[in-house]
Amino acid sequence: MKRERPAGSERALVIMAKAARRDHVKTRLAGSLSADEVIELYKCLVEDTVQLTRSVTADSLAIVCPSSDVSDLSAWLPEIEIVAQEGEGLAAALVSAFRVFIGRGYRRVVALDGDSPQIPRDTLEQAFRLLNNADVVLGPTIDGGYYLVGATALRAELFDHHRMGTGGALDSLLANARTLNLTTALTEPAYDVDEKSDLARLAQELDTFPSRAPRTARWLAQRKFRG
Repeated sequence: MKRERPAGSERALVIMAKAARRDHVKTRLAGSLSADEVIELYKCLVEDTVQLTRSVTADSLAIVCPSSDVSDLSAWLPEIEIVAQEGEGLAAALVSAFRVFIGRGYRRVVALDGDSPQIPRDTLEQAFRLLNNADVVLGPTIDGGYYLVGATALRAELFDHHRMGTGGALDSLLANARTLNLTTALTEPAYDVDEKSDLARLAQELDTFPSRAPRTARWLAQRKFRG
């Protein structure tokens, strides 16, 4: 049954995540970590991301995931709404996030990667503020992708599933926005934790600022991970 938006609600914040299963998450770290370590790390990243989002002013908080992952995520994170995406892949997940929450009446929806807990909370607040004057807001990653996308309406044509996870994902989305005559704005650049070098960078950052992602910081410190 459709959940109605509470009166006066404006903001929905959505985390894109998967169930923490072997060969299902963070597969590019398999050469640097054991299968069990990949799962442990992913759980830390997602739990820290949930903690981050709880520090942001939002009227709704949820996780969007593949339909096959709903049961696992509901058992793992019972305190947060889990929404099944329609279709496969990240593009389908993003379309589902905006379809569901724009459909419920939220005026500004921001979708965030589940594995970038080091993002400052001010960056998420900034994304919502930028949506006051832009149709689409993006958080660019240093590898040419994006860790965040916000919008004020559902525009499925924005997302090219062929470019997801590539160095051209950001440029593709910006080009699609121009084609649709949509205004765009960018938040601060950041990085995803996909490769060993990303994890080393995160370990260095959290060694100095562990409060940004405390679970992940403890996990990395216990293993003395430096890349």
